[in-house]
Formats: sequence, C-alpha cells, structure tokens
Amino acid sequence: MSSLKELQDMIQAKYGLDPSALDPNASILSSGVDSLALVEFLFELEDKYGISIPDTEPRAETLAELAVVVDKLRAAKAGAVKATATQ
Repeated sequence: MSSLKELQDMIQAKYGLDPSALDPNASILSSGVDSLALVEFLFELEDKYGISIPDTEPRAETLAELAVVVDKLRAAKAGAVKATATQ
C-alpha cells in the first residue's frame, strides 16, 4: 500500500495547496513548500506514523520518493512488531 495519497492530502491540508500543484513526481519545493516547512512536514510524518527517517536515507525530493521512504519504514516497523508478537 502506498502512502502517496495520504501524503498529498496532508500537505494539501497543511499548506492549502491546490491538488493540481501536487504532482507526485515534481520537486516538493517547486510546489510552493519552502525548505523549513518541508522539515516541519517530515517531523509531522514521523509523529503520525511512529517512524524515524534516518539521516542515512537518501533525501526524497518528490512526494513519490517520500512515499517510498515512508512505506519502507512503515513496513519495517510492522515487520518488527509482528516478529516481536510471534516470539
């Protein structure tokens, strides 16, 4: 399952962006979100999904890339919870 739609909805609600301005393959910064706002948005994502985006993770420049990172971290978290539950 991709987080892309959720990310688009969150960024649209938070910054009041027109959905047509949220091309998943365009730079997030080109959609009108500045770099400080993007960092704040990443912190919000970490809180919402209970994940931590490591500094070693390649920087996601687009919503599509960010969705891949979020999906990977959510899957790893779910796998860790599942593994702990079966032990």
